[in-house]
Amino acid sequence: MNQEFMEALDMLEKERGISKDILIDALEAALTTAYKRNCESAGNVRAEVNRDTGEVKMFALKSVVERVENPYTEISLENAKKINVLYGLGDVLEEEVRSRSFSRIAAQTAKQVIVQRIRETERGMILDEYREKENEVLTAIVQRIERNGVYVELGKTDGFLDNREIPQGEMYEPNQRLKVYVLEVRSTSKGPQVEVSRTHPGLVKRLFELEVPEIQSGVVQIKSIAREAGFRTKVAVYSQDSKIDPVGACVGQRGIRVEKIVNELRNEKIDIIEWDPDPAMYIAKALSPAKVLMVYVNEAEKAARVIVPDNQLSLAIGKEGQNARLAVKLTNWKIDIKSNSQAEAEYREMEQPPMLDPDMM
Repeated sequence: MNQEFMEALDMLEKERGISKDILIDALEAALTTAYKRNCESAGNVRAEVNRDTGEVKMFALKSVVERVENPYTEISLENAKKINVLYGLGDVLEEEVRSRSFSRIAAQTAKQVIVQRIRETERGMILDEYREKENEVLTAIVQRIERNGVYVELGKTDGFLDNREIPQGEMYEPNQRLKVYVLEVRSTSKGPQVEVSRTHPGLVKRLFELEVPEIQSGVVQIKSIAREAGFRTKVAVYSQDSKIDPVGACVGQRGIRVEKIVNELRNEKIDIIEWDPDPAMYIAKALSPAKVLMVYVNEAEKAARVIVPDNQLSLAIGKEGQNARLAVKLTNWKIDIKSNSQAEAEYREMEQPPMLDPDMM
């Protein structure tokens, strides 16, 4: 190793952001291990790389004793004083090792260590970078599609979209671009592993934050999201500023803002409602697009009884109960939906006096 080697380390430090001192420390440790393994020495040794010139030296650590039993680990007091008269019994001195094979070992080890340390450091930097992106939305490029999921490119590393995180009916093609939500970033033997999702409600939340400046600034808040990925999502929004229409801000002029999000979600239906501090009003809005006649709330049980017009019952419940399920998730209230005629029939039954059994008379 020489000045060219040190210049190469300086270049790596600038281009890859890896400290030269870290590389040299790793090299010294690797040289020590390599020397012990390749040279017939059972002693303690230490490698030293000159930070300025790149010159490498290997030193054997020996204890000063009266009688030498192991020449690899011990040196006589007489020979120690020839090196330095101040040495005494029990001291440890460092004696430079001169081995013909050391230069070859140093060259081979240097290359291996530098490559390995660069790989490890870059993995660590990528891991830290993507861990900061957990719960964020990234643009992914589809790489390959396998039975258990889809592998995507996320820039400096790859991500994995498990089949469970893919909305029903969505199909992808290689090189296709799509937005994904970062669930978790883990360190593995093969490098950082990024788990991403297309079904998580957080994807919808982040997409609205990207498209709606009022949400970015905090003027409009997303209070709650309920989602059945690939089918329908309900979003409750609110603004403390009475001059701001939170629903209108999210929809955008001529619906352009929400349309972009719907397109990204492959035409998933999105209901945007205004959050209300009054539970009855909030529940009525959550059942949109159905119209509601009356809402009776039980605060203690956090349960509500909702009355809708007869022609709105199927709309309030939704196909296979989807609208009602999403309203329950959105509000976190139990909701019992009845049509007006059903409610009246139940009321008449309650008002009608009980009939007497003739056998008991």
